[in-house]
Amino acid sequence: MVETGIPKLDEFLGGGIPKGKSLVYYSQPGVEGEIFGLQTVYGTLKKGGTCVFVVSSTMPEIIKDQIKEFGWDMNSYKDKLFFVDSYNPLIGAHSDEKYVVSNPDNIEYFNKTITDIIKKLPPSTIVFGSLSTIMDLCGEKETIEAVRNWNKLAMVYDHVLVYNFTAWPYSEQTLDLIKGSLFNSVITIGGIAERVIFGQYFGILKSDWAEVSRKSMLFRVLRPGGIRIFIPKILVTGPFDAGKSTFVHALSTRAISVDRLGTTIAMDHGHVDYKGFSADIFGTPGQERFDPIIKLLSGESMGVFLIVDSTNPSDFVRAKYMLDITKSYGLPYVIIANKQDLPGALKPEEIREQFHLPEDVPVVPVVAKDKKGVFEAFEVLIDRITGGV
Repeated sequence: MVETGIPKLDEFLGGGIPKGKSLVYYSQPGVEGEIFGLQTVYGTLKKGGTCVFVVSSTMPEIIKDQIKEFGWDMNSYKDKLFFVDSYNPLIGAHSDEKYVVSNPDNIEYFNKTITDIIKKLPPSTIVFGSLSTIMDLCGEKETIEAVRNWNKLAMVYDHVLVYNFTAWPYSEQTLDLIKGSLFNSVITIGGIAERVIFGQYFGILKSDWAEVSRKSMLFRVLRPGGIRIFIPKILVTGPFDAGKSTFVHALSTRAISVDRLGTTIAMDHGHVDYKGFSADIFGTPGQERFDPIIKLLSGESMGVFLIVDSTNPSDFVRAKYMLDITKSYGLPYVIIANKQDLPGALKPEEIREQFHLPEDVPVVPVVAKDKKGVFEAFEVLIDRITGGV
């Protein structure tokens, strides 16, 4: 299996892309779809594979600069990464790349170059930076016939073929073919828009080797970093002095609190960038007068951390009430049993009993001030948010 390098996508695909298969990233115009192909290049190289990137919409040097922007060091992969340059010949410029399509507006020249690569290289991942550009230069029908040929050859020679495609207003027949029978797997990439695109997502439209039952995932593109699964809002709540602000700061790469006399009087706000996930987290004050904030944030959140002081069971009644507020919105949640290092701290199972929680609700032991257990708790909640439970 060849990993795409996209967080969660490989899991949804059953581990990645099997040899001999083809996959297309089918993007709406205006979203950052090109990064998917590039990240698959990097994912392949990190696992020791050989990769070919077909450049058709810009110069290879610009692609290399983009790779640097994402913080991916390609120096150690020079012998494993090859570029096919079909752009410089188009503008009449010299190319220093090993593979060059000398007449890129003629599909026969494209076909000869790609066919030679497929037959001569060992099993590799071949990524087409922009199938749409090839189609614009060579024609829709001609390009589709060439893709059919490349996909058949890839099956024979055990290559994985990955295509970036932007769904400009091509013929309905062409778009139906690309979303239907032309590729083994289709990953749709779209935007959530209201006049401008303010959110991006991907989802599996089809895959003939993996069961497709997963929901779409929001993502953001970080420079450096690449694609991250985006969780727009996670709520951190709990009684006064349970350790919410400490938890937010322990988990965050950057965080802000508004304090007065040592306690939070407004929301904590933090950002997490961890293991391919990017999340914004919001902590609420614990006093009852702030309960309207909990209700407001719960309606917009994707998951909840309920922080409890393991040494102070007298506050559990308050904690249960706060949990009931968030549960009414049907959100996945995790109980954080904080201050586990202190004398008299109740064990997670004891806290479960006092809350009368089902066995499938996680209660995670944490010492937030020492960052112990905070990232384990994050992984547990993310797993519940993204469908692991």
